[in-house]
Amino acid sequence: MRSKVVLRRLVKNKQTRYGLIGVLLLLVLAYVGPFVAPYDWSDKDFMAFMQPPGPDHWWGTTQTGGDVFANTLRGLQKSLVIGFLVALISTGLAALVGAAAGYFGGWVDRILMWGVDLLLVLPSFLIIAILSPRLKGGTWLLFVLLLALFGWMITSRVVRSMTLSLREREYVLAARYMGIPGWRIILRHVLPNLSSLLIIDATLNVSGAIIGETSLSFFGFGVQAPDVSLGTLIADGSGTSTVISYPWLFLFPAGLLVALVLSVNLIGDGLRDALDPGSTS
Repeated sequence: MRSKVVLRRLVKNKQTRYGLIGVLLLLVLAYVGPFVAPYDWSDKDFMAFMQPPGPDHWWGTTQTGGDVFANTLRGLQKSLVIGFLVALISTGLAALVGAAAGYFGGWVDRILMWGVDLLLVLPSFLIIAILSPRLKGGTWLLFVLLLALFGWMITSRVVRSMTLSLREREYVLAARYMGIPGWRIILRHVLPNLSSLLIIDATLNVSGAIIGETSLSFFGFGVQAPDVSLGTLIADGSGTSTVISYPWLFLFPAGLLVALVLSVNLIGDGLRDALDPGSTS
């Protein structure tokens, strides 16, 4: 019954519809666009440097002859993958750590929350900025892990406080008296009852991770050359003279970034309204 109510609210919610349409269009553009593009993102046209948008290069070219359309779609792909992976890892980590701390209590709670407090006071941006250039030549998945490592602590505290209440519910006490292991109780009874919070958190973490990746890449601390992301493309085209003289280098990746973050946030707001028990829609 609850799933039907939530689905009905999602269908009726304009924000969710617009957000889903936006994300689907961006996914199609990112993964279908390269098949119809006349150039690959790694191709160079040495006869067209800083060429404006035209029939040969739809979104113009870069200072090295790269196709802006192909490069931007490649950057969009990278930002999408990083955003979704970081959100999945950080929300999963927050769920497991918070639920374990709240359910087991005692020394488990003290140790886990001490680790959470330690990570909260560390300057995450500075640490990632220092470590990420040292990963140059390695897999970009290490950069994903760095971003996810500093994005779950506040949610884990919320999960812990909610678990403290859930562990006293009758069905949890019954499962405990039946001798079911604690981790199985957490996975079967605690986390499913926190699914509303976790779904919303994961959705909003996508946009947060994309903005974080873009910010770090903008300053040269994120995705490393020769690969590209929306952040590196925006950085390459963000010079004062470049924006004025060659606006296509900046406008296309920046426009896709704004559209992506806005669409994800609309989905998150719609999910929050649909999953809110107090909503009357």
